[in-house]
Amino acid sequence: MDNYDYIIAGAGCAGLSLMHYILKEESLLQKKILVIDKSLKKSNDRTWCFWEERPSDFEHLLTTSWNTISIHNADQNFHLATSPFSYKMIEGISFYESIIAKAKLHKNIEWKEAEILSINDQTIFWEGGAAKANYIFSSILQYNPVFEDATNIHRLNDLAKRYTAKPFLWQHFKGITIEFNQEVFDSATARLMDFNVDQQKATAFMYVLPINEKKALVEYTVFSTSLLEKESYDHAINSYVALHYPNQTYTILHEEYGAIPMTQNSFTSSQSSWYIPIGTIGGAVKASTGFAFKFIQEQTTKIAKALSIGEKPNAMFTKTRHSFYDAVLLDILFEDKMSGAEIFTRIFSKNKAATVFRFLSNTSTIFDDIKIMITLPTRLFLFTAIRILFRWK
Repeated sequence: MDNYDYIIAGAGCAGLSLMHYILKEESLLQKKILVIDKSLKKSNDRTWCFWEERPSDFEHLLTTSWNTISIHNADQNFHLATSPFSYKMIEGISFYESIIAKAKLHKNIEWKEAEILSINDQTIFWEGGAAKANYIFSSILQYNPVFEDATNIHRLNDLAKRYTAKPFLWQHFKGITIEFNQEVFDSATARLMDFNVDQQKATAFMYVLPINEKKALVEYTVFSTSLLEKESYDHAINSYVALHYPNQTYTILHEEYGAIPMTQNSFTSSQSSWYIPIGTIGGAVKASTGFAFKFIQEQTTKIAKALSIGEKPNAMFTKTRHSFYDAVLLDILFEDKMSGAEIFTRIFSKNKAATVFRFLSNTSTIFDDIKIMITLPTRLFLFTAIRILFRWK
C-alpha cells in the first residue's frame, strides 16, 4: 500500500482549491500527494459567481464581471452599483484545467480516477486498491449533486429527509448558456434575481448573467425542500426567454444542473486528527443562501497555511453571529413564514449592494447588520430569533 503525506478525496472546487493553495506554499511543494475522484474534471459542469472587493488568484480565469446588478419582482425593478465590489463569473472548466495543469508539473503529485468506497483509519479504499496518508482531505458527499435522471432526483429528496434536526432546503437549478443572433443583453448588468417566475410554492428566481450583448447564462433557481422534475426547469427557462426575448433565434451552447444543500445540519462527524472534511461537508456553504465559492477559498487557504507551518489543520467554521443570522433566515424560509422574494427584495431595495454583499459574506459590521435588520419585519424576525436562541448549540 502506498503512503502519502496528503490525500485529497474529490477533485471539485474544494479539492482543487486546496491543491491551489498548497502549491503556493514553498514548504509544501515536496509533499507526496494523491488526488482521487471517480471523474477527474474534463468538462464544464459548473459556473461559479461571487463578489470581491479586490483581484484574487483567479482573476485571469474570469469569464466576465459586472459592476451593476438588478433585482426584479412584480412591483419593483431596480439597479444597484456594486462598488467597491465586482460580481464575477468563473466557468468550472477554466478553474479545473488551470489548477490541474500546474499540479501536473510536480511529479510528487499523483492522480487516480476511481470511485471511493470508504475512508477509514487514515486509509482510503477504492475497487482494487487503497492508500494511506497522514491527512485525508475529503469533499465527497454521499450523493451526486447533478440530478441527471429521475432516480437521482428521488435519491436527493430522500437525503434531505434524513437530516431533520435543523431546517434543510435545497438550492436547485438548471442553467443554459445561450447565444442570440442579435444583441439583446445589457452586458454591463447582472440580473441577480428576477422573481417574476413560478415560485413553486417556495422561493424561485431567474438569474441572467450576460457574457456579452449576444450571450448569457440564464438560470432558473429554486429554494425548496425537494427538487423538481427536469421538465419543470426547462419549462420555466423556455417561457422566460420567450417572454423577454420574443421572436429571437438563439443557440444553446451549454447546460448545467445542480443541487446545493442549504442547512446547518452536519454531513459528517467532526474532523479527526487525520480526516479533514472540506467544501460542502466541511461547512463551507452559507446555509441561508447556498453561496460557497468564497467560503471554500477561505477554508482551503486556512488549511494550507496551517500545513505550511506544521500545525494541525482545522477546516471547521466557528459559530458567529452570522451563523445565527443564517439560522433565523433559513427557519423563516423553511417554515414559509415570509417569501424569499419579499425578503431579498426588501434587503436589496433598502440598502446599498456593498452593505448586502458584506452581510452575505459574513464580513459585515454591527452597523451593517442593523441596516439590514431594520428593513425586515421586526416582529417576525425577532420572534424567530428568540425561539432559535433557546435551541442554539
